[in-house]
Amino acid sequence: MPRQLRTGRLETIPQRRKVYMTKGNAIYLESQQRRESNARTYPRKLPIAIIEARGVQVKDADGRMYYDCLAGAGTLALGHNHPVVVEAMKDVLNSGMPLLTLDLTTPVKERFVDELFEALPSEFAGKARIQFCGPSGADAVEAAVKLVKTATGRSVMMSFHGGYHGMTGGALSLTGNLQPKRQVGTLMPGAHFLPYPYDYRCPFGIGGEEGHQVGSRYIEHLLDDPESGVLPPAGMIMELVQGEGGVIPAPDAWAREIRRITGEREIPLIIDEVQTGIGRTGRMFAFEHAGIQPDVIVISKAVGGSLPLSVIVYREELDRWEPGAHAGTFRGNQLAMAAGTASLRFIREERLVEHAARVGQRLVKHLEQTRSAVNCIGQVRGRGLMIGAEIIDHERASDRLGSYPAYSELAREIQRQCLKRGLILELGGRHGSVVRFLPPLIVTEEEIDRIAEIFHEAVLAAERHNRIPQGVFR
Repeated sequence: MPRQLRTGRLETIPQRRKVYMTKGNAIYLESQQRRESNARTYPRKLPIAIIEARGVQVKDADGRMYYDCLAGAGTLALGHNHPVVVEAMKDVLNSGMPLLTLDLTTPVKERFVDELFEALPSEFAGKARIQFCGPSGADAVEAAVKLVKTATGRSVMMSFHGGYHGMTGGALSLTGNLQPKRQVGTLMPGAHFLPYPYDYRCPFGIGGEEGHQVGSRYIEHLLDDPESGVLPPAGMIMELVQGEGGVIPAPDAWAREIRRITGEREIPLIIDEVQTGIGRTGRMFAFEHAGIQPDVIVISKAVGGSLPLSVIVYREELDRWEPGAHAGTFRGNQLAMAAGTASLRFIREERLVEHAARVGQRLVKHLEQTRSAVNCIGQVRGRGLMIGAEIIDHERASDRLGSYPAYSELAREIQRQCLKRGLILELGGRHGSVVRFLPPLIVTEEEIDRIAEIFHEAVLAAERHNRIPQGVFR
């Protein structure tokens, strides 16, 4: 329907949409650079404007198609505009139900909680409470910190080198990356960092099983040492596959040791499942690989079915905070709950967790073949459809473990060559040297094969661009 604009001109919504859709990438990017914050990130490395998206693919404003292995930093478990998600949102929009309810309950919310608790291990869900937080995973991290501090009466928090927990004050204080902290000044006090097992770059210069055993013994000693300088913590937070830190999976045995150490000392263990949760690692939640039970689980990204939503689920014994201790206007996002319910149900019914494990192994196999054919990939690692390839400079000296220095310039060139060939990938890890694969869980074997083929071509082209001798180095 035409509508009268304040200018007096008549214009239809489809006509206005057509005008926007005919713009090219360059026009959108120029406008974005002129009007948006200098803090913007992705457009600097992925200079495109997306106008259409479905499943695993997106189209830019110049009409080019891409495989999307960024997928909203892992948010889009079912890819773009999946029919079950779209239909769930339409049902809410057409029902007359509210779209925002703060923390008042609704049938939509009740169904979401039922489906989420069904996805959790029964022994945990049976004695758990849920807190709805604000739109982002960082807000849920803040809530988790408040929860354990309230429950224990302590103030110190422990995190791990390489961990990423968000950009708000408390979450950033628990994040390993130094760059966003440099000009901020004082963050949440009492944050202490511990060594995380990173086999390719072992912090103890040992590597392998012995390396992670030394790490867990160090943590146990620190917690028991009356001269450590660190007060008993209110909680410990960790990812079981570090995402932004470089796609580093924690060994299951190490995770079990950390659970034993914290359990014996009554230190609440917070598992950050913001990126790893909802099937991403080949299990519904990453902590299931090790067979442990956390005290608090932080969940966001995919749980909202592509819309903003975050929650914490925790042992009922920790539920000691007062009404209003944590709040947030958008914790009542009904569309996100409906989309999340539809996503969780589809993932369960279509066995996408098992599918993610299977096609993830297929992708790893392809990437290992590429690693054997080039000189610049030090390690391929990950779990399920959360996979990374660490880019190295083999012309510089290796360390005592035979690991070569990070090669961030080449990683950026690989990312550029991938984009040029129709593949969207993100970088992470130390010095931005790890190429990360986070495709939607619905990605097919054929799509995996094509993604791996593009990556292989891009790596060869990047090595030529950087004049790296080609051939098997190992």
